[in-house]
Amino acid sequence: MDGSKIKIALTGNPNVGKTTLFNALTGSRQHVGNWPGVTVEKKSGNVSYKNYDIEVIDLPGTYSLTAYSIDEIVARNYIIEEKPDIVIQVVDASNLERNLYLTTQLMELGSEILIVLNMCDIAEERGDRIYIDKMEELLATPVIKTVASQKKGICDLLDKVIEQKEIKQYHGHEIGYGAEIEEKILEIEQVLAEDETRDSRYPLRWISIRLLEGDSNVREKISDSPVYDRVIQIIDSIDQEEFEAEIADKRYIAINTIFPQMCTRANDKLTKSDMVDRVLTNKYLGIPIFLALMWGAFELTFAFATPFMDMIDLAASWVAGYVSSSLQPEWLASLVGDGIIGGVGAVLVFVPNIFILFFLLSLLEGSGYLARAAFIMDKLMYKIGMHGKSFIPMLMGFGCNVPAIMAARSIEDEKDRLITILVVPFVSCGARLPIYVLFAGTFFGRQAGTVIFGMYILGIVIAIISAKLLRVTVVRGKPAPFIMELPPYRVPTLRTSLIHMWDNGFMYIKKAGSIILVGVVVIWALASFPWGVEYGSEDSYVGSLGHAVEPLLKPLGFDWKISVALIFGLVAKEIVVASMGVLYGAGDNSEALTERLMADPGLNALNSLSLMAFSLLYMPCVATVGVIKKETGSWKWTAFAIFYGIIVAWITAFVIYQGGVMLGY
Repeated sequence: MDGSKIKIALTGNPNVGKTTLFNALTGSRQHVGNWPGVTVEKKSGNVSYKNYDIEVIDLPGTYSLTAYSIDEIVARNYIIEEKPDIVIQVVDASNLERNLYLTTQLMELGSEILIVLNMCDIAEERGDRIYIDKMEELLATPVIKTVASQKKGICDLLDKVIEQKEIKQYHGHEIGYGAEIEEKILEIEQVLAEDETRDSRYPLRWISIRLLEGDSNVREKISDSPVYDRVIQIIDSIDQEEFEAEIADKRYIAINTIFPQMCTRANDKLTKSDMVDRVLTNKYLGIPIFLALMWGAFELTFAFATPFMDMIDLAASWVAGYVSSSLQPEWLASLVGDGIIGGVGAVLVFVPNIFILFFLLSLLEGSGYLARAAFIMDKLMYKIGMHGKSFIPMLMGFGCNVPAIMAARSIEDEKDRLITILVVPFVSCGARLPIYVLFAGTFFGRQAGTVIFGMYILGIVIAIISAKLLRVTVVRGKPAPFIMELPPYRVPTLRTSLIHMWDNGFMYIKKAGSIILVGVVVIWALASFPWGVEYGSEDSYVGSLGHAVEPLLKPLGFDWKISVALIFGLVAKEIVVASMGVLYGAGDNSEALTERLMADPGLNALNSLSLMAFSLLYMPCVATVGVIKKETGSWKWTAFAIFYGIIVAWITAFVIYQGGVMLGY
């Protein structure tokens, strides 16, 4: 049927359940987070409903459309330039008043708006009363109640979307800004209207207001207009800061006027979340509790993963042995058995650790606790010259540095964003975990979990020290204030946690089947040639490569084999473990690899600790380097991140190893 396709865009403040609603609508496997910045790019999904094909676009969470951050620009530009049929603002029903500021800005875009009151269960539990009919009347916008986490109200929402599409009637009110400002708005509108080449997608009133507020992004959009100079003359004739403040003030006045007619709040009383926060965000207890929870997560990861690791190890060893004895000629058996199965299998053994860690972190995130971690760390972050929001990408970095760096887009100030991008690679990602598990498990026994936890803490400490150093040297300035809305505590859903675990764990498996596979084949070739030499010996090409680099790494306690593994670890950190399996002739048998590492007179607890620290800090993987270039737009800062990381890694490993030697370890 004609008009059977509908495009809708979801927008709203962070932590209002927007991505949860997106999942409920589309069934798409999107990661649901409880902190600002988790949705750093628009995401799309489709739902078929009553003969309509509805495309749903999930835009970045944003508190306003002021366009100070990349998230705000992405959200605003999509609404204006792509012109979705309906813009759905997802609103936290328990924080309605705060969410209405974004509503006032959406009204000025000239889009068809529909408001979704999400988390109605929390508002009702607290005793709030929201008058839907009055809200629709005052905002001239349809309003639908939902509880996205329980999929309540989804059909009502889709019915209203179809109804709005068929009616094709624009809803919305405009804020009056007072005689003086309105006069300037009209003056700019009249000048812009004279430009026949003007992009009609941008409403004249909206452009005029944004110019009066000093929006550099909008100013750039009209820079090639023939009336640009006349518009700038009008802008220069006013006190822009005063106008910007007055415009914001008028919006808040309008909100304060209509809000009591739309909602009656329950008497202020301590909620369950408030009572829990009195302990978990306490200025004395907050950080120790956070550290204790993270330590517990790593202890559980190591303890629960061990039996699963043993099963994978046994299965992979059997497959490798069978293939090696069955294939001919000998070189092919060696390639498949020692190289491919041995190298990739050595990495896959650690899949249980990866999955369990991601599951535990997802539980903490889904409960709302990790948002509190950012709040707890805000004061410390500010003192060292970092934005409080920077802690969010750092926490995400526990999973993977790539999306963590992309999450820095939610930081408004360019200097704050740059510092975050440069220090996030020091946060230990899942790819480093196999290195820790192998060496901590081999040389530290029952203390392995504590040692692994220490590596994660070391990464955060180095990131913090680096941020302070950068702030007082190459990226001078003070961080912007951090304002963050804490979501209520919720019981994390098993489904969401399992999806999060699978999505991140599958990325690890996928990498093992692509980048790591290529890496281990290259290592096998270097270890096998020239023909006639002992496999993986010092006389092979891989031995020559290792000996060439060894002098640079010898002060850190590394021999030529470790040097080779670290070189290939530049591509992906997991290859370090795969390389050790190949070079020590243990293939995918982790028990055999552990025995051979312990039997190596050149390896001990001290230089294994040095190795773990170096692996944590030196150059990030190729994918991370690529995203640094993309997000900074600069080869200079990308090169700086690479060489700075290598220098910091060398110094840290040197101090650990040489300091340990001096102390007699």
